[in-house]
Amino acid sequence: MRKEFPGWHGTTIIGVKKAGTVVVAGDGQVSLGDTVIKGSARKVRRLSPGGYDVVAGFAGSTADAFTLLERLESKLESTPGQLQRACVALAKDWRTDKYLQKLEAMLIVTDGDQIYVITGAGDVLEPEHDVTAIGSGGNYALAAARGMMDSDRNAEQIARDAMAIAADICVYTNGNLTVESISK
Repeated sequence: MRKEFPGWHGTTIIGVKKAGTVVVAGDGQVSLGDTVIKGSARKVRRLSPGGYDVVAGFAGSTADAFTLLERLESKLESTPGQLQRACVALAKDWRTDKYLQKLEAMLIVTDGDQIYVITGAGDVLEPEHDVTAIGSGGNYALAAARGMMDSDRNAEQIARDAMAIAADICVYTNGNLTVESISK
């Protein structure tokens, strides 16, 4: 009898947009089954294709996410300063290309003005309430952040506090954060 590979779990990525700033924060946990493999992975990155800054966070397979980030950079280089267009082109390729269809990851990307979630189903989603989250603890972080949006906290404080709440609830999320902010 063949035992199924337990799969990689363990990431929470949040994007918060408030007062002209977007913050993307991600934890550092990578788990295999019920074992923490690494607690300090860096899943939030700053890209600068064509001289335009973009911040991206990913959940899912790291190798798959890096492949998608490279493709996103390529799309951004061919459409400088047009994040939405590059995201739609990436989602279209991801859905139609037989190689890319097998990739298991999700992305949150922002240029400081727009913020999107990109999925392998061909979705390019813009959050309704200026907050979005993905990954194992994404729903916990999302709920916590939405509850703080009307407070005096800035985008980074909201992201950090929401991630702390997610880390307290989700066993696949830790408090070792990478935080990047970008403003327009």
